Amino acid sequence: MVQIVVSTIAISLALVWCVFVVWRGGRTFATYATVAAVFISAALEASDLLAIVFPAATFHWKRFALLAESVLPAAWFLFSLTHSRELGGRHAPFPQRLFLVGTLAFPAAVVVLPAESFFYSPDFAAERVLFLSNAGFWFYGGLLVYFVLALVNLEATYRGASLSSRWVIKFDFIGAVSFLSALVFYYSQALLYRTVNMNLMPVRSVMLILAVAMMFYSLIFRGGGARIAVSRSMAYKSVVLVAVGFYLIALGLLGEGLKYFGESGQRALAVALAFIAGVALLVLLLSETAKRKIKVFLHKNFYQSKYDYRTQWLQFTDRLTVAKSGDELREAVLVGYCEIFAMGCAALFVRGGEGGGFRWAAGVGLSRPEIFFTAHEPVLLPLEERSWVVDFRDEEPRFNDPDIDRRLTEDGIIFLVPLLNSGILEGIVALGRPIDPKEQYLYEDFDLMKTMGRQASSALRNLRLADELLQAKELEVMGKVSAFILHDLKNLVYTLSLTVENAQDHLRDPEFQSDMLATLSNTVGRMKVLISKLSNLPDRLSLKREAVDLLQLVSEARSLVASEGEIAVEGRQVSAWVDREEIQKVVLNLIVNALEATEGKGPVAVTVGEGSGPFFRVADRGCGIAEDFLHKDLFTPFRTTKKKGLGIGLYQCRQIVEAHGGWIEVESAVGEGTTFTVWLQSQLSS
Repeated sequence: MVQIVVSTIAISLALVWCVFVVWRGGRTFATYATVAAVFISAALEASDLLAIVFPAATFHWKRFALLAESVLPAAWFLFSLTHSRELGGRHAPFPQRLFLVGTLAFPAAVVVLPAESFFYSPDFAAERVLFLSNAGFWFYGGLLVYFVLALVNLEATYRGASLSSRWVIKFDFIGAVSFLSALVFYYSQALLYRTVNMNLMPVRSVMLILAVAMMFYSLIFRGGGARIAVSRSMAYKSVVLVAVGFYLIALGLLGEGLKYFGESGQRALAVALAFIAGVALLVLLLSETAKRKIKVFLHKNFYQSKYDYRTQWLQFTDRLTVAKSGDELREAVLVGYCEIFAMGCAALFVRGGEGGGFRWAAGVGLSRPEIFFTAHEPVLLPLEERSWVVDFRDEEPRFNDPDIDRRLTEDGIIFLVPLLNSGILEGIVALGRPIDPKEQYLYEDFDLMKTMGRQASSALRNLRLADELLQAKELEVMGKVSAFILHDLKNLVYTLSLTVENAQDHLRDPEFQSDMLATLSNTVGRMKVLISKLSNLPDRLSLKREAVDLLQLVSEARSLVASEGEIAVEGRQVSAWVDREEIQKVVLNLIVNALEATEGKGPVAVTVGEGSGPFFRVADRGCGIAEDFLHKDLFTPFRTTKKKGLGIGLYQCRQIVEAHGGWIEVESAVGEGTTFTVWLQSQLSS
């Protein structure tokens, strides 16, 4: 009766979980693999339950149970390769893929052989025990191997997760490992006694309930969605294999040695030992301290050095290169130190305070303290002068400020690592709370800390230089726009000065008064536009294109600077697809340059026409431009031949014209004059 209730709860909970995951988790391969593993486990539970409830049809229902057991290795192996992994198992190592193909042997065996080939039972209704044949022994031995491999993969996933990802997948991981451990126990007992004891089914059923409940909790309250990049290295996956190996050897010795204690005592002690071993295995997988001790022990006794420098260096470099912002980079530096040296907390201090001191920049496992190191702290002298790692394990920190000593002691800081670049101390990494407090850190650790510090310092300096370059570009944009606006103001002042000069002779002329008011109104409007541009400072030219009559636009620009006698406008009406205001700046600037070249005496000729496209041409008979300056510096900003010029006008003109998709042609001869031809696009060609 108890078995029926427990199995029914397990099956129902598993099916509800499968529906919930598909509904919420999306239709991804990892989701299907997870659902398949739980669903097949529920199907196995249902088949075995029916075999117990209807003993007369035991082999009929065990046939279905064998089918479920035959696909169970593939389901849980795929689950272990895809669950929470970033690449979803697509880049699994070749041996893993080979093992996956090997799972096809189980369903093939079940399809080819009848159920009686795997086991037999003289009196199943009374004993609930199936005796294994040779085929059954090897079949269940294969299942056991694949469940152990799934545990190995799950350990690799958990080990490759960051601290935040571990928090997300922790209960998923414990649930899956618990159920797989129950399967290892269940089938190891079968191998040990060459019998499938279905009286142990409650163990498997309870663990299935526990596993699904933990997965439910993880999905609802932790959200899931963690994606973990797992290294292909198999260096420490053997920890699980060794642990399971010792477990199986212990069971073998138990089966041989406990024959003297009787059947009932043997079974009870075996169950107790199995669960103690399972709990110990789970603790081992989740204990950072135990894993650190094992890692250090392996390196000390089986490797030439404590660290695999190639692997550590590549992992640390990859961690730095994938950082997309300053905050991510600083955190990546600290997480790299914590993972490699098994530290529980870390802090980064960078130079940037008064007098070249060091301020807090980032922290892992620490709240942000108001700590500031001055550059002249005696404790920091070995960092820069001798490139030493400061070790506080033998003595308390001694800073000028006692509050710094107190804070570092409370946070458990034991090391200060220099971040040196070209002999300059760029920053300090503080490390503390070692996962294994008894671990010894010697010169090998300190050398790796300093080497990583140089790499981190280079990355941090590049980040700082990039920020400075960005600020310099922003200032450059501001200076460029300001220079353009200053030049526009200079042209507007020139028009106002001409208006004032002409007012002395024509102020009482009503027609002149009307023209003067129009000129002043136009100039004020342009100044307002310039002021608004100063408020926005765009980093690129923004055009408001429209169909414009170039002849009319040139005439309007001519009226702003001089009388008709000084400037001759000729040509025909030509439409161009341009920004009226920007192109008028070009016309006005070229006309003003021509008048200045002729010392305001003219004549200046402006021609509007159309060839391969709309154009206007400004020609003067002034002093001309030297050939060397014409070819090298004419359009270079802040280069000019005028005594009071800014050297920005022609550069601005070319920027505006090129933004319209046009170009400027220049012809000049010293002492004969200069001709500028501006080619634009028609509305049709645009």
